[in-house]
Amino acid sequence: MRGRDLLNAIKKDIDEHVGERVVVKANNGRKKFTVKEGILEKTYPHIFIVKVEGSDNTTRTISYSYSDILTQTVQIIFKNKNVAM
Repeated sequence: MRGRDLLNAIKKDIDEHVGERVVVKANNGRKKFTVKEGILEKTYPHIFIVKVEGSDNTTRTISYSYSDILTQTVQIIFKNKNVAM
């Protein structure tokens, strides 16, 4: 598969899970990881949005690109089906 086809396949897989709870594990470099749990809110042509609730009842929206998943900088786990990308 070509790169663009792979990104389209990743987007299609993520589109099927909009509105579900997800866990996102992002590599911050130098063996540092950030783990966030939230709701997959919306997908766009090049990014997807995860809504994360903080400990003090604040909400944040964090965007990730599909290329982050392709390069394994970001891993996304769908809580409803325990499927990881």
